[in-house]
Parts: sequence; structure tokens; C-alpha cells
Amino acid sequence: MATGAIPTELGTKKVSTLLKEYAVPGIIAMTASSLYNMVDSIYIGHIKDVGSYAISGLAVTFPIMNLSAALGTLVGIGAATMISVLLGQKNYQAANKVLANEVTLNTIIGLIFTIVTLSFLDPILMFFGASENTLPFARDYMTIILLGNIFTHLYFGLNSVIRSSGNPKLAMGLTLFTVISNSILDPIFIFGLGMGIRGAAMATVICQLMALIYSLWYFMDKKKFLHLPKSFFAYDHRIAKDSLAIGMGPFLMNAASCIVALFINQQLKKYGGDLSIGAYGIINRLTFLFIMINVGLNQGMQPIAGYNFGARQYSRVKDVYILTAKWATLVSIVGFIISEAFPGIAVSIFTNDPELKTIATKGLRLMNIVFPLVGFQMITTNLFQCLGMVNKSIILSLSRQLLFLVPCIYLLPVWLGVNGVWVSFPISDTLSVILTSILMLNLLKKLRTLNDGDDPTILGSTMQS
Repeated sequence: MATGAIPTELGTKKVSTLLKEYAVPGIIAMTASSLYNMVDSIYIGHIKDVGSYAISGLAVTFPIMNLSAALGTLVGIGAATMISVLLGQKNYQAANKVLANEVTLNTIIGLIFTIVTLSFLDPILMFFGASENTLPFARDYMTIILLGNIFTHLYFGLNSVIRSSGNPKLAMGLTLFTVISNSILDPIFIFGLGMGIRGAAMATVICQLMALIYSLWYFMDKKKFLHLPKSFFAYDHRIAKDSLAIGMGPFLMNAASCIVALFINQQLKKYGGDLSIGAYGIINRLTFLFIMINVGLNQGMQPIAGYNFGARQYSRVKDVYILTAKWATLVSIVGFIISEAFPGIAVSIFTNDPELKTIATKGLRLMNIVFPLVGFQMITTNLFQCLGMVNKSIILSLSRQLLFLVPCIYLLPVWLGVNGVWVSFPISDTLSVILTSILMLNLLKKLRTLNDGDDPTILGSTMQS
């Protein structure tokens, strides 16, 4: 057997023990990833004389960053999910083919995205809410980020596979490395070398490139049960189709985030101006911290649920879901308490501008007033994706952001002004949780009719062996 974790443990160890082993590294990694983004914002927000406009310029880039992440998850999460199920079926050769296919697809998609976006960068940024004051900062940042986009796609994709293949601690370690190295390089490039916002982007790309190099080296080891073949640029149409289908749910969720961020920036610019966009950037970073902790829980659940579904051990699938949903709800409650009780303290980390602080503090309170509901919705959506229930995953991924949030963002500011943007979030969260609960109750009802070892056809999954 290969070196590293033994994948069959996913089907035999106590579920709570497995979730701790897989989720804790994921939580640390995702928290670190969130801090990674926060560090950039904190340093950028304190650039002398231009910090407020610089952080607003950074916020304008969020839709592009979300779209890039969406394309990365389209390939990476789909491949990671397939690999975990194939390992559950002990089909190591097929898992290696999926890995090689993931490298090829991420390279192609990342290259196309870079070329297209760089070719029309200024018009895109203006469309996403940039003004004459913020465009130079947004352009400087995104130009460097886009030049390193292929490295980012490959790194995040391979990191997901490392985690799903039984080595969550290594995945966590690589993420921690990028965070720590970025925290060191940021002040050097931003202030020491006088590069400003370009320095933050340069530090980001360099750190992710170093992590990618190690990830590729890791998968070159032929002694591992999962490794890249000699010619690791390979393409299989069937594998690509299945991987993209599974990854479509999280892709659409991230793509929807891009569209929503676009609408948010446009409405904030219209009703509140550049500083309101900057305030949203700060709120986004703070909320993102708790979202990413729940993403870490999702990452811990994903290989356990996927493996046991592949092994037809449905009771373990249900157990890991319920436990993960409880933990995610607790995390969301903590985020709610901080947003409502200590918003001023949280916002002051990013800026000393009194006007920007006032706007961000009010927005944080309004946006996260029903935040305790978010954890359950995230975990449930991920479960459908883990089990290959693509249609349900897509419905839940899109409902909160497109079906509910976008109409609210466009209609409510007409009567409430900029406050209408902020209150759109709790309204859409509530509606999406209602829909999620309906679909989840139906799934649990079906799971109760299955005994371990039964054919999973009744569930409507695309991941049947």
C-alpha cells in the first residue's frame, strides 16, 4: 500500500473521530486562507493617504476573484469528489486518471480566463463598480493576480485532492505556509519596496506558486496510491464530463457570488458611493472568516461522506452529515455574536477612517442578523454535492444568491437606500434555509429506507458504482 493515510479507515473508524481528523485540518487551513485575504485587506487599508480608496478598489475585484474561484472549484471539487468515491471503491487506477485530468483542465481553463480577462480588464472593472478614484488600485492588483492565475487554479485544485485522498494535514500545512509567507512578504512588498497594492498581489502569487511546486512534487511519488502518471497532462472526455458535472454545483455557487458581488457593487456605488463599496469589502472579509470555517467543516465531511456513499454505508453518511451540521451552526452563531455585539472593534482592524468605519459597522450588523442559519444551509448543499446529487446541489447553490438575493438587492434600495442592500442578505438567507430544509427532509426520509449495502438508485445520485 502507498505511503500516507489508509483510505479504508474512512469506512471503519468512528465517524466523530474521522470528522475531527479531517475537519480540524480543513478548518485551520480555511481559517488561514481567510486570514490570508484579510491580511491583504488590512495592509492595503492602512496605505498612507489612499487606504480607503485602495480597500474600495480591492473590493471592486471581488467579482473577478469569485469567478476565478468558481472556475477552479468547477474542476477541483469535482475531481476531489470523484477521487474520494473511487478510493471507497478501491479503484486506484481510475483515481489516478482523474488526477491527471484535473491538472490538464485547470491549466486550460486558467489560461483562457487569464487571457480573456486581461484583454478587457478596465471595462470589466468599471462594470463591476470601479470609479476614477478606485480603478487604478483595482487594475494594479488584478493585473498581477491574473498573471499568476494558472498557479492559483492548480494549487487550489491539487490541495483539494490531497485532502480528499487521505492527507488533510498536508493540505492544511500548505495553506498555513501560504498564509505565513504572505504575511511576511506583504509588508516587505507593500511598504518596504513601495509597491503599494501591487505588492500585495505579488506576495500572493509568489506564495501560491511555491505551494504549487510542492504539491506537484508530492504527486510525482509513484509509491503513493494516488499519483500523477509520467505524462501528467492527460485528457479523458468521460472523466472531464463527470468531474465538471459534479463540480457544477459549487461552480454555480461561486459564479453566482460573482454576479451577486457585481450587483452589490453597482447598487452600493449608486446609493452610497465608493466608501460603501469599501465597507462591503471589510464586511465581506469579516464574514468570510466564519464562512471559511464552515467550508473547512465541509472539506472534512466530503471525503467521509463520499467514501462511505461509494462503499454503500449510508448510516455513516447520515451520521457525519448531522454532526457536521451541528458544528457549522455553532460556528455561525459565534459569527452572529461578533457581528451584533462587537462590530466596531472588528471593523477598526481594517481602517482608521471614521466615515468608512461608521458605514461598515452598520452594514455588518444588518447583513448578519440571521447568520446562525447559514451553517446548516452550507453543509446541506455540500452533502448533495458529495453524494453526486447534482441537480439538488445546483438548486440550493443558486437559490440563496440568484433566486432570492439579487431581486432583493435591486428592489429594496429603491425604498430603503443603501440599507436595502444590507438587509437583502438576511431575507435571502431565511428563504434559502426554508428551501434547503424541505429538500433535506426528503433526502433523510429516503436514507432511512436504505440499509447498508443497498443499491443507491432511489437517491437519484450520479455517483453509483
